[in-house]
Amino acid sequence: MIITPYLVISMIVVFVLLFLFLNTVDKRKWLTILISLVLTPFAYFYMFYPFVNIISSYHHQKYFDSEAWTEKPALRYEMIDNTIESDTLIGVSKTKIDSLLGKYEWLTWDDGLKDHDNNKWNYALGIEPGAFNKEKECVEIIFKDDKVSALRHYQEEITYKSNETE
Repeated sequence: MIITPYLVISMIVVFVLLFLFLNTVDKRKWLTILISLVLTPFAYFYMFYPFVNIISSYHHQKYFDSEAWTEKPALRYEMIDNTIESDTLIGVSKTKIDSLLGKYEWLTWDDGLKDHDNNKWNYALGIEPGAFNKEKECVEIIFKDDKVSALRHYQEEITYKSNETE
């Protein structure tokens, strides 16, 4: 987990709210502070964070990890922002990308060639949690001279296909 200003501010807010609540139960400051410190992580991760995920699209960000990328594809969206910002994959060869990320999931269609573009690999990143989220996250890895030249993070609307037969 990457420690962001939002995480720190949120934890402080949860601590203060717990402290104020517990202060109504017991007036001993040292005991109230101690119990608030112990309960803050639990209250944050089991109450505050799930509530924030329901009403917004905020999520914790993680550093790129090849093993987590291949084992948990639905959680890739947690790694992509840091991967793009840090240029982790820029300049890496196709074979190395294949070993780090696995085989591409689809190729971008090139209208000029009327065929798939072998220099634009796409991977699904999963769906960010949230009650109002109707889009899935994707990343396009663009190669130039068999090395990664850019990563493009984009969203696509989720479509559901019906299995009805007439």
